Amino acid sequence: MFNSATISPRIVEALYCEALLLADEVRQAFALPPGGEAAPESDQTGAACGPVGPGRLALSSEGLRTSTRMMHAIAWLLNHRAYFLGEIDHVQLCRNGRLSPTLRHSEKGQLRPDVVDLVQATQRFYDRLLRLEGCWGLYDKAEPSAIERLRRGIEGRLAG
Repeated sequence: MFNSATISPRIVEALYCEALLLADEVRQAFALPPGGEAAPESDQTGAACGPVGPGRLALSSEGLRTSTRMMHAIAWLLNHRAYFLGEIDHVQLCRNGRLSPTLRHSEKGQLRPDVVDLVQATQRFYDRLLRLEGCWGLYDKAEPSAIERLRRGIEGRLAG
């Protein structure tokens, strides 16, 4: 199982609170102005970008990636909270409570420096969770499931 000295409900709760604050910052940074219309902005070259300009597209794409990263982190923490509360068992946690290492990727090319800093903060937070997950040893190191082997095969074919 795991060493109870290295994992506790308090750690998970503190990380959960931190994740919620970070997710709220992400929401604010990537939200459209009131009214739903994208305000003209300028990209790094100083050229104005309309609602669908390259600056807006980069911001929207990175917003989706960053929001997804944070939602996965929050889901991971919620699964662990449920485990500590006895709402799910170890098997359910192992089946549903894993982080994807592929959510760390980002393309920050045309973003403002403050947004880049926020994206990097979410990546550092997610990396912390990945390290914790690896150190805690909550999951069996057994042979991957048939679905996991199939997913890896598909990813390998798409990457190659």
